[in-house]
Amino acid sequence: MNYATIKWYDIANGEGVRISLFVSGCTHHCKNCFNQVAWDFHYGEPFDEGIQRKLLEELASPFIAGLSLLGGEPFEPQNQAALLPFLKEVKRRFPEKPIWCYTGFVLDEERGVLKEKEKNTPYTEELISLLDVLIDGPYIDELYDIRLKFRGSSNQRVIDVQKTLKEKRCVLYLE
Repeated sequence: MNYATIKWYDIANGEGVRISLFVSGCTHHCKNCFNQVAWDFHYGEPFDEGIQRKLLEELASPFIAGLSLLGGEPFEPQNQAALLPFLKEVKRRFPEKPIWCYTGFVLDEERGVLKEKEKNTPYTEELISLLDVLIDGPYIDELYDIRLKFRGSSNQRVIDVQKTLKEKRCVLYLE
């Protein structure tokens, strides 16, 4: 897996000052996507042990509130295998720091996987279980609303993942 960029001090993609990892590769190709360069799976740099170590070191900082995953598309099957062990380590070291994830896919809240069956892999369910907040649904340019908090279009949901998995129904983190 490659990553397109890392924002080490991001306040736009989740609550508090966060580290935002933008993975490479996306098949959605949403109209007016803000990050078209990250559609290419080969764009950017390899998500290797060195950058993972650096991310973990920076996450240890007391003023970093958590980690956000964006893209590209974190839930493209090609990206899931690389993200799972990394997120497991983030949760092990920093259980108090929430992990937010943005996906153009839609959560199947009853099953804890993606509604797009062909995008589910052996890693999907566990990957979702490590998240605290999931912003799901494709960006739809015609539904863009600048007043929306932490999302671009009104079809997207800001989901409390842990409550949703427990209750097997969508529990919104933000209305």
